[in-house]
Amino acid sequence: MNNVVTANELKVRGVSSLKSILSKGLEAVISVRGKNTYVVLSHSEYERLRECELAFAIHQSEQDLKEGRYHEGSIEDHLSRITNA
Repeated sequence: MNNVVTANELKVRGVSSLKSILSKGLEAVISVRGKNTYVVLSHSEYERLRECELAFAIHQSEQDLKEGRYHEGSIEDHLSRITNA
């Protein structure tokens, strides 16, 4: 299944060149001068990916807390620690 749209096709046909690809649940790849350069997602897919990214960040933070990879102290202590690192 072809999900690549050239930049020229996008310029000529506009958003309609993306609609058929996105309606199938695929991401649309925009090719500029023969190189895959951009990816367009439906808004719902973008939101799903952002939720996954945020859930993973929370998981990493929980692991850091569980394994003691954190520091307690004031802002001044933190700035001193990262400045002198």
